Amino acid sequence: MSASSAERRPRPRDAEATKALLLHAATEEFAEYGLAGARIDRIADRAGANKRLIYVYFGDKDRLFDAVVDGQAQAVTAAVPLHGGDLIAFAATRFDYVLAHPEARRIAVWRAFERAEPTDTEVATYRDRLEAVAAAQREGRLRTDIPAADLFALVLRMTESWLSAPAALRAAAGDEPSSADRLDEHRAALLAAVRSVVTP
Repeated sequence: MSASSAERRPRPRDAEATKALLLHAATEEFAEYGLAGARIDRIADRAGANKRLIYVYFGDKDRLFDAVVDGQAQAVTAAVPLHGGDLIAFAATRFDYVLAHPEARRIAVWRAFERAEPTDTEVATYRDRLEAVAAAQREGRLRTDIPAADLFALVLRMTESWLSAPAALRAAAGDEPSSADRLDEHRAALLAAVRSVVTP
């Protein structure tokens, strides 16, 4: 093998590490500025990489945003399972995850605001969730008078009800809307509310 051939051979470990750095930097950038406000130069600077590599690995800013959205969907799916359609456990775990990963909620907000069409990964993720809910309904573990999609949608939004509540409401509820005590109180209220909504 010639020296030039060896030089041209891709280096998977380096490439994968660089892609991971760029994806992490892009997640931070998009979470802060959204798709329209994000800048390729800043993403490259955050990652400590040549901005040309963004185009090599991801194509363009739109496709990089899609990669971030898909990465977030996969991360949430892995961290917040829906075992046996247990929506109460799902609500508790998702609330904890979103609280610990505020970038996930910000990316979701920007994604809803700036992109109308879901990615294939997002659709597949939600399809799996709905199948789990429907199976639990068939087995009598969840109420059946509300369609699976509606029941899941209600619980999904309930998990973010306090974190995405209007600032005025959060302020009206007390002096420290993000204190550990207030969050614990809301988490307990969330689970009680979800239980009342999903129980047959």
